[in-house]
Amino acid sequence: MSIEQWEVFFKTLSTPFYKEFVLRGLFITLKIAVLGFILGVFLGTILALIQVAYNKNVIVKILDKVCKAYVALFRGTPMVVQLLLAYYVLLPLMSIGNVNSETVGIIVFGMNSAAYVSEIMRGGINSVDSGQLEAGRALGLGYTITMIKIVIPQAFKNILPTLGNELITLVKETSVLSFIVVSDLYTSLKTLGKEIYNLKPPYIFMAVIYIIIVLIITLIIRAVEKALAKSDKKSGATAKIKAVKKV
Repeated sequence: MSIEQWEVFFKTLSTPFYKEFVLRGLFITLKIAVLGFILGVFLGTILALIQVAYNKNVIVKILDKVCKAYVALFRGTPMVVQLLLAYYVLLPLMSIGNVNSETVGIIVFGMNSAAYVSEIMRGGINSVDSGQLEAGRALGLGYTITMIKIVIPQAFKNILPTLGNELITLVKETSVLSFIVVSDLYTSLKTLGKEIYNLKPPYIFMAVIYIIIVLIITLIIRAVEKALAKSDKKSGATAKIKAVKKV
């Protein structure tokens, strides 16, 4: 690629229209990925709690089967297929025509992420010492309160790096949003490439942006991990000091 091609690309990118168009595409990409991730963590945690429920009564057993079917469905089909089915099949069948494509993207990304997060969370909950649950119950806390206040916070610490990987995956998966007419980062830069009759500079530029986003997310996750580790050390040290003083 010549320097002239890059000059044409950056000159076009610097125009008010394309600058705003690409920035908006970047914003939409991040918005759908982040909101989908938040929804996925919320739904995935609920799915995991049902699957690891201590008291398996009839209702919980039925819900457990439903959760397993849900996970199998969303893990067994590609994201793009789920988007196409939701936008072009399910919405028309339900006679819903006023739903924004971005909203569909957030919901599908969230439901897809929930299937993976539920397995991640289930593993995280199982990694917590069972004595923690027993201690909570011994203190008179109910099963749900014990899980929410004692077990799940510890599980989140254990699975934080894996959750970070899930967010990174969602960010990269946003490139398929163009299938349901969402003007994301990929669509905006592809449009710019067609404008200058050269797709190479926009695609290379897009790859660099994705790499930068992934690096930023990785740094944030590592910073949170270090902060939690320091917090655990401080709380452990405080507990030891109190124990020594009592003696």
